[in-house]
Amino acid sequence: MMRRALPLALLASVSGGALAGEARAAPVLLISIDGLRPGDVLEAEARGLKVSNLRRFVNEGSYATGVVGVLPSVTYPSHTTLITGVSPAVHGIVNNTTFDPMQINQGGWFWYAEDDKARTLWDAAHDAGLTTANVHWPVSVAAKNVTWNLPQIWRTGHEDDRKLVRALATPGIVGELETKVGAAYADGKSEDVQGDQNRADFGVEMIVQHQPGFMTMYFAALDHIEHETGPGSAESHAALEQIDGFVGELIAAEQKVHPDAVIALVSDHGFASVDTVVNLYRPFIDAGLVTLGPDGKIASADATPWGSGGSIAIRLARPNDPALKAKVKAVLDKLASDPAAKFDRVIEGPEIAKKGGNPDASFYVNLKLGAVAGPFVNGSLPLTFPSPVKGMHGYFPAAPEMRSVFMVMGKGIPRGRKLGEIDMRAIAPTLANLMGGSLPDAQMPAITFGK
Repeated sequence: MMRRALPLALLASVSGGALAGEARAAPVLLISIDGLRPGDVLEAEARGLKVSNLRRFVNEGSYATGVVGVLPSVTYPSHTTLITGVSPAVHGIVNNTTFDPMQINQGGWFWYAEDDKARTLWDAAHDAGLTTANVHWPVSVAAKNVTWNLPQIWRTGHEDDRKLVRALATPGIVGELETKVGAAYADGKSEDVQGDQNRADFGVEMIVQHQPGFMTMYFAALDHIEHETGPGSAESHAALEQIDGFVGELIAAEQKVHPDAVIALVSDHGFASVDTVVNLYRPFIDAGLVTLGPDGKIASADATPWGSGGSIAIRLARPNDPALKAKVKAVLDKLASDPAAKFDRVIEGPEIAKKGGNPDASFYVNLKLGAVAGPFVNGSLPLTFPSPVKGMHGYFPAAPEMRSVFMVMGKGIPRGRKLGEIDMRAIAPTLANLMGGSLPDAQMPAITFGK
């Protein structure tokens, strides 16, 4: 079960309200490293990692030993919780990709900020009188109250993607920063270390040129490489050490323009090694829940497996149809008793709601660690087959392997303070308070640090 409270060690330092009286009005820089595991910083030396800039947060600031995330523990829902303080059921970003059983959206993701129903840290900063900036944060296209926005979006990896970003960014900002950096801005599908280096360069120039009072910065390469090579691989360690250098550059730039800044480091989820794909479309097709057309594509779906890495939301075409729900449950019950299907557990509507997951899902399947949900490719694939990727996340957030990162240093932050294990929803209200703003609808109280 997802934890509903902060650890006992923090209860004495947590308020039940918005804590407006303790606002410090500091500039805030929020850096996310997708897929960063707590141990890769806290146990860096034992793991052979040279990440001196990340270790600064441990030595010079306060840090969680782990962050319990959201359902599902994938990038877009998690990053939206990180800047809103509410669960996916509330903010509405319930997966990475949009619900698209007929596959007409060509693999589209939840890129657009209008799909986020909750108040964000950008809103809180704006209302506190701060300018704001963003470099590549998920769900940021046309985000309100972002003064200078370089949103995350891609379509094909073609060079036209750069034109798309330019068209959707704050007018003039791409060209201005390209002139300062002396290079073109990376296209949205560039998820390698070079792409992160490029965005770090643009982030540094954003800080130097505009000195935003609140800025979000996102790095993608570690997650990308962990998917390809597995968590803890030599390749992922090498990538993290390079990203550590980018973080150092951002810290130096921020502290130069804002000596009183608070700098926070977060991640969205942990990682598990995987070896097997579970293809729920096979039994759903066999049961007549998904129908294929003559072209082999999906023609109709009474029930759709909506994969989210290590878990699968089951969305019904007629959720109030008891016969359909019973038919789907019978299929899932049979799979749950088959070891080959690698089911960990199946939960239904009330428990999904309790965990803050997709309110449109009638069932949610958690796979065993080591298995990953497969998308629809064609109707002939079996229930299981070897995974083309070696690392995955998306499992129910109770799994220790899914723990993510929260570390913070700067004005008013105690040095070397261990915060224990925290709920991801506590991060946004904490940062809002530090910048003199508020997120009154956050589902967890903010962390206070004292003197």
